[in-house]
Amino acid sequence: MLTRDIPEFLRLARASAADFGPATARAAFLVSPEGFVRADESARDNRYMADAGGFNASAALDEHRALHRALSAELPVIAFPGNPRTPDAVFPNNVFATAPGRLIVGRMRHEVRRREAERGDIRDFFRDTLGYREIDLSIQPHPCELTGALVIDRARGLGFCGLSDRCDEAGAALMHEAFGLRATLMFDLAPGEYHTNVVLALLAGRAVLFAAPGFADPRVPAALGELYGPLAIALSPDEQAAFAANAIALRPDSVWMSERAARALSADTRRRLEAQAGFVVRDVPLAAVEAGGGSLRCCVGEIF
Repeated sequence: MLTRDIPEFLRLARASAADFGPATARAAFLVSPEGFVRADESARDNRYMADAGGFNASAALDEHRALHRALSAELPVIAFPGNPRTPDAVFPNNVFATAPGRLIVGRMRHEVRRREAERGDIRDFFRDTLGYREIDLSIQPHPCELTGALVIDRARGLGFCGLSDRCDEAGAALMHEAFGLRATLMFDLAPGEYHTNVVLALLAGRAVLFAAPGFADPRVPAALGELYGPLAIALSPDEQAAFAANAIALRPDSVWMSERAARALSADTRRRLEAQAGFVVRDVPLAAVEAGGGSLRCCVGEIF
């Protein structure tokens, strides 16, 4: 089911057992921020990006290495080199994503990011080393920026797809089919929001962090509350601005976010994540990387 009908989606979602697949990835991949500068084309619809003077490529590289070391304590993590021709490539989850046995290549809105999809080394790794089948959505015209636009409950096979200039309805349908999901809810993001994963994080299939103002229709965050109950955690404007919704669970017992995001968490949000949801909150400094308009979750490509 691919729908905008919230009651119909909830009907199916409530009946979906947590037997669709693993809730968290078995490995992850990164792309190093070589040539990390402001991409003016991407900045047209990403209000989170810093001005050109706010970019520090050396600091971003140092932070990225530390991120690699930190995540590697939890699961295998590989890093592909960056390229100055693709300054946004530090956020690979928009371009490459996986489902069991499949590599999905997305269609990016901006040409500067469409170059990333041309990388043969990443495609070859999944096809030749892991034996994954490739589903190439980059050669069709509809934007579908993968797990930037589509937040997935992997345990239940449910998708939450925010529509914007970075993903239209046709692109959402292509992703729904490529990931093989049971049900995907489409909705409009609020004006000024470019990706769903900046306003919504779904953690290990049992908890969500969401920023209600990021959704054009208030019934969508209300539906999250109905589906995930007390573990649907509404973020304050300060928490959202610090990228707290750009978090990821790579194991069932921990959630990763940037140091800035972790510092912004209210006592209540932290309590609910730790005491109620059973996560350890882990963080790494990513201030330089965040100048690019994304945070920790955007840096992580999941391997299922």
